[in-house]
Amino acid sequence: MSLGKWTAALGAACLSASCACAGDIKNVIVVIGDGMGAQQIGLLNSYVKHAPGADYQAKNRISAWEKIAREGELGLAYTDPANALVVDSAASATQFASGTLAGSEMVGADQHGDATETMLELARKKGMATGLVSDTRVTHATPAGFAAHQTHRSKENEIAEDMLGTQVDVMLGGGLRHWIPKSANDKAGESHQALQQLTAGSVRIKSKRKDERNLLKQAQSQGYQLAFNKAQLQAASGDKLLGLFAYSRTLNGIEESHSLNDPERSTPTLQEMTAKALSVLEKNDKGFFLMVESGLIDWAAHDNDTGYMLHEMLKMDRTVAYLHDWAKERDDTLIIITADHETGGFGFSYSRNNLPEGRDLKGDVFKGAAFKPNYNFGSYDTLDKLYQQRASYEDIFVEFDALPETEQTPASLSRLVNQYTQFPITEAEAAKVLTTEPHEYYVEGHGYLGSKTFPKVNEFKEFFVYGAGVRHNLLASVVGKQQNTVWATGTHTNTPVPVVAWGPDSVTRDFDGLMHTTDWANRVIQTIQAN
Repeated sequence: MSLGKWTAALGAACLSASCACAGDIKNVIVVIGDGMGAQQIGLLNSYVKHAPGADYQAKNRISAWEKIAREGELGLAYTDPANALVVDSAASATQFASGTLAGSEMVGADQHGDATETMLELARKKGMATGLVSDTRVTHATPAGFAAHQTHRSKENEIAEDMLGTQVDVMLGGGLRHWIPKSANDKAGESHQALQQLTAGSVRIKSKRKDERNLLKQAQSQGYQLAFNKAQLQAASGDKLLGLFAYSRTLNGIEESHSLNDPERSTPTLQEMTAKALSVLEKNDKGFFLMVESGLIDWAAHDNDTGYMLHEMLKMDRTVAYLHDWAKERDDTLIIITADHETGGFGFSYSRNNLPEGRDLKGDVFKGAAFKPNYNFGSYDTLDKLYQQRASYEDIFVEFDALPETEQTPASLSRLVNQYTQFPITEAEAAKVLTTEPHEYYVEGHGYLGSKTFPKVNEFKEFFVYGAGVRHNLLASVVGKQQNTVWATGTHTNTPVPVVAWGPDSVTRDFDGLMHTTDWANRVIQTIQAN
């Protein structure tokens, strides 16, 4: 349905006094699973339905994602940016924050280079409270698309300044490094010592700024309370809150899963950040706009790290469950759950590895014949083994690279992989992962093409672009035969992504079908305008 027809239909529906319409929507919550396509939801669904050890029995093996999709409207969105086939997170966030097409890697600007007006900025104009929550850096591409206007996503120092200028009421996530002055890097200096005291030692103190601007002081002067750990977050009581809980990202899914009930955990979970944001924003009588990003799904998928990605999907599901519980008795809230793009081209696949043994079945059809498929279609215990992973591939290689150079051997790598995962590799397989060749790559922030000696990628090396991180992808290819997993790429794909709209039927019913991300964005914008 076109936007014009949708608006007309909305107006007609609102003539009925018995319906809840856009003007009755007080709160808008947008949840973004960065990198989350149908493939990632398929991984979550397989685990919830079939993993012998999954903690979903009391929920009838139904995920919060499935529950809210059943109750709401489910559609598909294609994600392409202006003049390109595949989108990055910055352009995609800009497009669904503003409802206008954007160019690759730009933030808060349309395809012509003009500043966009985002749904967050519109909500602020309407007197609504506003919030951004992410388990990545709050200045990362997705939150930036809602509250900043820059030529490139890598300008995170400037994005932080923009966010304070936009005066987002609640900002919670990681990325302290873009908010503190350059002098903080002097560990003996006054600035570093003051920040150590302010953060209670909870966050690594290191700046990425090139100047002496202290955006934390600026935030305090604008009325923000500051939080750097779980206790400080819980104690905050004002109407404006800036929480920066890590140097870069906050807890990844594996770390979060293993520390959920740990009383010593100092970093808040994505669910806890979301809960705090709601408690602050709901004080506003005119309602609120909140964007929550489960951003590390994308990071895990770039690494082709299936176990890590499973934990990220479970993290998101816990957050969706909380939001559903918060909103389920309300008729004034619209929740959108979607993604900016799919990452990795993931899937479980059948193979010729570890072929199944024949077995007898009771049925008449197989009387006198064994049931013996020709291929290995994957077993449910693989799902439990994926969950039992205790460190991401990234963290495994951080530990590997910290070894003395003489100990950075295939034997050491296989030992670490076998220590932290349930899919052991041999020294010969580890040697394949560590084989190097000259390789072109992009550094963080993209845009810079260089050449170094990096892990060897024989086929499709143009699609594994993140330097030494290619080792993660190579490790994934080695263990894939044990996991029944395949990956297409180390970057994004243009696979359409799911869109769930939950709320009053009169508002959500036009979110089904196939649409562009700007289409659902404009429907949300219309809802905010009607507030």
